[in-house]
Amino acid sequence: MTETNDGNADPNRMADSEGGCTLCELPVEGSGVVDDGNAFCCVGCRDVYDALGDVEDVDAADVRDARTASDATQPSEDTREVPSGHETTFLEVDGMYCATCEAFIESVASNTEGVSHASSSYVTDTARIDHDPETVSVETLKEEISKLGYSAYDREDAISRRRADNWEMGRVAVGVMMGMMVMLQYIVIIYPTYFGGLFYDERTTEFLTEALASELATPFYIGIAALTTIILLITGKPILQGAYVAIKTRSPNMDLLVSIAAISAYLYSTLSIIVGDPELYYDVTVAIIVIVTVGGYYESTLKRKAMDRLSDLTAVQVDEARRVYTSGDSDTSTASDSGTASDSSTVTNGENTDTTSNGETTVPVDELETGDHVLVRTGERIPIDGTVVGGQAAVDEAVVTGESLPVTKESGDEVVGGSIVSDGSLTVAVGEDATSTLDRISELVWDLQSGTHGIQKLADKLATIFVPLVLVLALVVTSIYLLLGASIADALLVGLTVLIVSCPCALGLATPLAVAAGIRDALERSIVVFDDSVFERIRNADTVVFDKTGTLTTGDMTVVDTDLDDELLEQAAVLESRSAHPVGEAIAAATPVSRVADGGTVASSDDELAVADGEATEEGRETGDDQIDSFESHRNGVSGVVDGDELIVGHPDLFRDRGWTVPDELDERITDARETGRVPVAVGRNGAADGLIVVGDDLREGWDETLTAISESGTDIVVLTGDDRRAAAQFREHDAVNQVFAGVPPEGKAETVDRLKRTGRTVMIGDGTNDAPALASADLGVALGGGTAMAADAADVALVDDDLSSVDTVFELARATDRRVKGNIGWAFCYNAIAIPLAVTGLLNPLFAAIAMGASSLLVVTNSSRPLLSE
Repeated sequence: MTETNDGNADPNRMADSEGGCTLCELPVEGSGVVDDGNAFCCVGCRDVYDALGDVEDVDAADVRDARTASDATQPSEDTREVPSGHETTFLEVDGMYCATCEAFIESVASNTEGVSHASSSYVTDTARIDHDPETVSVETLKEEISKLGYSAYDREDAISRRRADNWEMGRVAVGVMMGMMVMLQYIVIIYPTYFGGLFYDERTTEFLTEALASELATPFYIGIAALTTIILLITGKPILQGAYVAIKTRSPNMDLLVSIAAISAYLYSTLSIIVGDPELYYDVTVAIIVIVTVGGYYESTLKRKAMDRLSDLTAVQVDEARRVYTSGDSDTSTASDSGTASDSSTVTNGENTDTTSNGETTVPVDELETGDHVLVRTGERIPIDGTVVGGQAAVDEAVVTGESLPVTKESGDEVVGGSIVSDGSLTVAVGEDATSTLDRISELVWDLQSGTHGIQKLADKLATIFVPLVLVLALVVTSIYLLLGASIADALLVGLTVLIVSCPCALGLATPLAVAAGIRDALERSIVVFDDSVFERIRNADTVVFDKTGTLTTGDMTVVDTDLDDELLEQAAVLESRSAHPVGEAIAAATPVSRVADGGTVASSDDELAVADGEATEEGRETGDDQIDSFESHRNGVSGVVDGDELIVGHPDLFRDRGWTVPDELDERITDARETGRVPVAVGRNGAADGLIVVGDDLREGWDETLTAISESGTDIVVLTGDDRRAAAQFREHDAVNQVFAGVPPEGKAETVDRLKRTGRTVMIGDGTNDAPALASADLGVALGGGTAMAADAADVALVDDDLSSVDTVFELARATDRRVKGNIGWAFCYNAIAIPLAVTGLLNPLFAAIAMGASSLLVVTNSSRPLLSE
């Protein structure tokens, strides 16, 4: 039953609550609350809505206008509803380089028959398409997008991704090798004729000039034209494609500017061969295409190198499940409540199926149906959402919910797919939807990624003004020269020179080389940048949101305080050495080497843990086992006899249930510890509780300094966690923290970040799968490298060394990279300010324009090679 916050049922809201949580739209069940006519799935969502509910009244356009012109925002997506019978497909699209590519792909995909909605993001190389599978198949969608010049394939298709990477490297190789062949002909044969006797003696120079002017030189020119054509069409394909998209979407960009210069030089040179008056500027075409392509490839190579640093991240999806059979199944073996089955082979649909000796069958998770029973043992992930029908175990739900402490589950309790059984074993009945909460989070991340539109890069913004201006200027200058009586060839040459100098390679290199410098310097500091637009999307944040478990804390359970004598602590550690529960393991590790007993020692917790059927043993703890005369595991603790003393280690309720006494003073200390978000564990001997062990996950080193430094820069700090309010209490008291939201589910985290984004730029920092939707939703997502693969996939930046102080370095690098981009573009336009007037007056021919262009490019390369941050 859904209740209001004062504990009274609100019958007027029951029907509404069935529609889902007001904040995150999750189902509102028994743990839900109703507040002021709004139903929420949990207290955490209610708190977020109470604090941020009014931000819906803020006009997103006003927020965007309030940000600086260089900080373009991601446009919000229109409300989207998937029609009945339609399915959503996520594709990875290689070849998207800018916001115009996004608009082009969305337009083409949306106009395809059977498609109801399409969204794409060059930031994440993701396209999301809602379509009727009966009308248009996934393969057809791939073909439609690929026909545009892109490469579309499934996100999990590693072969296609490798093929795309190889094709990119091949294009660069073709450009470099054939470009060298073209430039060799210019350096050895053509350039010397421009400089008289500077290269060769006068006789040789005269011979070359006459040879190039004769008809015998035509095959030579055609050879150069052929090589240049290959470079333009193969190496320059992405640039030409970007220019085509810019024209189709009427959004000029850098690709269009580069293409205009390269194609103009190419067409003029080809036309001069045809009319028999060869004046070749193929070298300009080759230089522009190859230099810009190599600059972009250098940037992408650094990105791939950075990605290799994260190869050890752990994926958490479950592909297979251990299905067991109950007495109600026909032609199968019978399973007990604990999830074991009698020895038998299994017959399904009249065919023999391979099974284990206890009647279990390993099947793909996709084959599970509602009501199937699956067995999950210690250390394994629960493959799918469901209800426990047998067994008892501690379940770690941190990766899904963010809750740092394991929760004991027994018959009748619901469990979520993706959580880990940390102590014991469970038999789980598959839920009605036969889906995993983890999979739903994954789909939510993809959904958010495909809707995260990239910003328009600074160079592209300048191109929207510069391209029309240059075209008009070239046309006007050519027309004036014709009116003044110049020949067509001379007038076209002046116009061509204007077009060439208007797009120096320096302008094309300005952004990629500066971004590459940012990625390089970040990698040196163990910071991996996944998305090159990070440095333009975010320089200064208005709000930084921190996850708690695994981000501000280590996420590992340790003993943080004890209040008992050493002998009792050692006995408790020996008893807990039999437990695989994280709290028990923390207590067992409290004394690295325990006291000597019977000539041996109790091994440290670093020994390898061997787990079987929910009962933990440790190799190397034989002497500790000799001290234990009996051991029993309970829902809320353990008990046994150690060295002849009867011990209980666990919750005070376990003591009371067994008739042991718990002093009032100890009860008060337990309450105080619980209020700080820690786990208090009572320890008793021979009938009475004698001491207390406090267990919790430690705060990360430097967390306080990091929060303080970010707060002092004028940024608001929000702590967002799936843990309960008590676990986050210490952050509420911190001067640097503005707001704390506790008990928020993954979907609620994403909605919280989305609401914060409406008030200003928002950065999310997290580590777990439960943080992934929020990381994907934020303006900038930062994942700790020790987290899950899904968190890293959803983020824009990963801190490989798990160093929280690196967060501030990310912002410093972003600001430094922005300064470097603007500096490079400034040098490029200084060149334009000098070269264009000279070209207009006819004082600069294409050859000297090319030389000046090379000099400006060298200047930009040298500037970009400097470190962004001083050590």
